[in-house]
Amino acid sequence: MDDVRDSRVAALFSLIGNTPMIKLRFEPEGVTLYCKCEFRNASGSVKDRLARHVLSDAKKRGLLKPDSNILECSSGNTGIALSMVGSVMGYKVTILMSASASEERRRLIRQLGAELILFDSAGKYQTGIEMSRQMAAEDPRYFLPRQFENPLNVQDHEFGTGEEIISQVDGPIDAFIHGFGTGGTLAGCGLAIRKRWPKAKIYAMEPAEQALLAGECPCCHMIEGVADGFIPELLRSAPLDDHIKVTSADAMTMTRRLHRDYGLLVGTSSGANIVASIQIAQQMGPRANVVTLLCDRAERYFSTPLFDRT
Repeated sequence: MDDVRDSRVAALFSLIGNTPMIKLRFEPEGVTLYCKCEFRNASGSVKDRLARHVLSDAKKRGLLKPDSNILECSSGNTGIALSMVGSVMGYKVTILMSASASEERRRLIRQLGAELILFDSAGKYQTGIEMSRQMAAEDPRYFLPRQFENPLNVQDHEFGTGEEIISQVDGPIDAFIHGFGTGGTLAGCGLAIRKRWPKAKIYAMEPAEQALLAGECPCCHMIEGVADGFIPELLRSAPLDDHIKVTSADAMTMTRRLHRDYGLLVGTSSGANIVASIQIAQQMGPRANVVTLLCDRAERYFSTPLFDRT
């Protein structure tokens, strides 16, 4: 049975990472962007990388036992990724998620075999994080990936995603732009790119309605998966040059444009990344190599305002 399980895990892991890079021309803005297609990962998001790396490391170090239960608070993509990877590896998975999360995300998590516990966040993501810590303190069978503070999150993107980006871009990288939830992707890719191209600029995209890096108070926004109401610890290791605010309305307009003009069925954070990247590319000029990520697939947003008829 172990050999069968190992072959299943190997097959799944072969579908994570090494995602394609495409060049997209945007008119009338007059810019071309490098866009890494993270929606091509197995469960449809960049978070598959985190799940694979953290759970593989935990198993290797003996932190995962046969009766372990992987427990994490997630707004969606990490929960889906951990449910997929954890279940295939043979472990129980429990995901804590805000009751406001989309129905599609809930169904994907349950379909992948995980238990889903909904909680009333009252706009505070930390509520779920504290719940997970309390549950783990009371039951040693729970294993916490700790996506917001685990340095493996940054490490995987530095030596995985970041190195892939460097190998896929023709010439020096002038700028990298990405939103942040845990901060791991932005920090890891930023570190890798800055190490190879010291003059590269690293920008954090954040919702205009919740521009925490600008020192503004948390508020509601509709760019799911980013800016969870606090500045994550992992973001502190990111070599940031500046931050760019994007409104929810602009993010959704661009996301629909990606759907209809480019055939790229991605989520709202991808549209927000593109809006911010276009601004930077326009400032840097036509010869600049500007890179961003298309983070996840659109099927988890069907019941959100992104799919309202317009």
